[in-house]
Amino acid sequence: MDIALLVLGFILMLVGILGSFLPVLPGPPISWVGLLLLYLTKAVPDNWWILGGTLVLALAITIMDYVIPAAGTKKFGGSKAGMWGTIIGLLVAIIFPVFGPFGIIIWPFIGALVGELMNKADQKTAMKAAFGSFLGFLTGTFMKFVLTTAYLIFFVIVAIKYAGEIFSF
Repeated sequence: MDIALLVLGFILMLVGILGSFLPVLPGPPISWVGLLLLYLTKAVPDNWWILGGTLVLALAITIMDYVIPAAGTKKFGGSKAGMWGTIIGLLVAIIFPVFGPFGIIIWPFIGALVGELMNKADQKTAMKAAFGSFLGFLTGTFMKFVLTTAYLIFFVIVAIKYAGEIFSF
């Protein structure tokens, strides 16, 4: 059972990292569940302080991920249309990788710009708001990526530390 929890936890860690880029997956909470599964093994001793602290971090970053793009858009004079354009642009980048790995940066910006232009903003205002929405999106994505990667590193360190007990048959 410990091996199954370890493997499932590791898979959730990888899905959590993907979730830091994909808006439909809450990356940090998924990664946290991966950590929880590791701590549910018989080999790894319970540490509710670590689990509680990492849960608070995961929830805080997830909430901030919704607040930061809105704040960036608002600060630069944008609207909800610019935010939705950013999200749609990200989905386009994932489904149609036209610009390769740079598409994940280019398409959200284009989406925010189109969203603002459709919201009847002039070009200068639309460009400024698109930049704010895009900057907020990148900030939130970066924070989620850093946190989920840190959780993965922590997961691997703890798994290696208790590998003898986990894999003892």
